Amino acid sequence: MTQRFILFLSVLFILQISSAAELDVSKYKGQVVYLDFWASWCIPCKESFPWLNDLQKKYPKLKIIGVNLDKDKTAAAEFLKSYPAKFEIFYDADADMAKKYNVAGMPYSVLLNKDGTVHSSEIGFSKELAVKHMKNLEILMGSAK
Repeated sequence: MTQRFILFLSVLFILQISSAAELDVSKYKGQVVYLDFWASWCIPCKESFPWLNDLQKKYPKLKIIGVNLDKDKTAAAEFLKSYPAKFEIFYDADADMAKKYNVAGMPYSVLLNKDGTVHSSEIGFSKELAVKHMKNLEILMGSAK
């Protein structure tokens, strides 16, 4: 009974997640934006979510947006139940945002500089890529933690 209720709440939460059609990154102009494209079946995404949560804590002025590409919102809700996000989540079942940023694998990260242009993008997640992301963020964020 409790598990069903938690699943219901998770599904309710995911249904309230904004769709990618509503995601207008231009409204974040003046901020560094980290787009993280993910899906429930993505194994490295399970490792990247805790890192992204830590990153959001370290850089409160950084705008992190998780863009989910699952066709089934329930699968995304299940993932988020196990790997909660402390950053905004958008749902992109039609892959409109993914096409716009030429997503070629999962997870796929896109780092936008303050003028909204792509600074860098990477496929996958590993400790080595995390170090690379941190170096790029240090450059873009400067003292604006």
